[in-house]
Amino acid sequence: MERVLEDFITAARTAGVRISISETLDAARAVETVGYGDRALLKDVLAVSLAKTAAEKQLLEDCFDRFFSFGFFASAAEREPDRGGKEPPRIKVESSLVRMLMEEDRAGLIAAMTEAARLENLSQIRHLTQRNLFAFRLLSRMGAEDLDRQLHSMRAIDTPAAVAAASGLEAAKRYLVENVRNYVQNTYELFAGDEGLRRLEGELRLIKLSNIEQRYFARIHDIIRRMVKRLNDLSSRRRKRARRGVLDFKRTLRENISCQGLLFSPSWKKKKIDRPQFVVICDISRSVLRTVRFLLLFLYGLNQEIARIRTFVFCTNLIEVSDIFDSCPVDEALSRIQGAADIPLIMGRTDYERSFGDFRRNYLDAVTRKTTVLILGDARNNYNDPCPDHLKAIYDRAKRLIWLNPEVPAFWGAGDSEIRQYSPYCSVIRECNTLDHIERLISALIRS
Repeated sequence: MERVLEDFITAARTAGVRISISETLDAARAVETVGYGDRALLKDVLAVSLAKTAAEKQLLEDCFDRFFSFGFFASAAEREPDRGGKEPPRIKVESSLVRMLMEEDRAGLIAAMTEAARLENLSQIRHLTQRNLFAFRLLSRMGAEDLDRQLHSMRAIDTPAAVAAASGLEAAKRYLVENVRNYVQNTYELFAGDEGLRRLEGELRLIKLSNIEQRYFARIHDIIRRMVKRLNDLSSRRRKRARRGVLDFKRTLRENISCQGLLFSPSWKKKKIDRPQFVVICDISRSVLRTVRFLLLFLYGLNQEIARIRTFVFCTNLIEVSDIFDSCPVDEALSRIQGAADIPLIMGRTDYERSFGDFRRNYLDAVTRKTTVLILGDARNNYNDPCPDHLKAIYDRAKRLIWLNPEVPAFWGAGDSEIRQYSPYCSVIRECNTLDHIERLISALIRS
């Protein structure tokens, strides 16, 4: 029965219930105590052992009802309410499967099917295309070859009784195949029902942000929320370790001399971890706006827990918009900025020389030796003078300056791209046009 519980926990995790190893052990001990005889009691025990919230309890109960479902191989009365009182034809039984089908032994058929599923590791099904393969394997395990042989031999006898018997056995075979396929489909939905969603999310993490259709934006936001939560959790654990520190052995010995050397009061070395400071300078022209949207969504998810951020945007000129992003969701803030109705932003031709000059003249004091400057833009300056001295002034004051370019490296420096002029004053230049690029970059920055 340990395999049954293991498969159920796998299905529950697939359904979205977070279950740790210790909770699995607790559930195993509880199930060992109450057994599998009382369905309602078993359901309550698993809910108490594994669910931590009301939402998880609902997911777990739904998963339980589907996992321990025995609604297969309905009786003849349920399948054919208008049989007209006809008796099924008598067939000489040559295999246990044929006997169970003819006698409508529902319990025996379910037991044979679940045993075949166990032997074929049906719980390992993960892909839609595996359903027919597993259905064929289960039928083979249950004895479908014997059923086919008996059908073949009966068709060879040309008598009315044999024809009627063969027809009845054909109907029983269709009934068997239909139930096995339904069972495989139910198992697929339990163990791999969200495989398509996981595959879609994997593709969305790697596809260029400029190519993502708007109908996927909600899912992108959900992916970013989970990324941010993971980074926040990692940072929280890191801060807790830093607050406690490591054992200061010398100080511990000194402070416990009065206790005759017994270490009653350990002392710890404490290490202060400062929240990183980011200055984000974003080109919000149409060519890079979508990448800006998701980068800022990611960064502002970290704003409260991990990082301090000041945000500047530019097109023809540059302005600070930190207060807008602090008071509005990222999507709303970007819409407000693009409208530029109540802010002094000029949405004309992109001018890097003027924008970096604006920053140098008005906001250079925002950059200190503790500040990481992130610049997101394609460096396409419409053939104006790039004036890299403005960027050099920012680089000289910053801890590091990282340029994120949404274009592929093959296009860097081509046409009106001035990235080669700016590269001597960048600590790092990275391609940044997918969620995966953004996550790896921000994870590295937080760790460092």
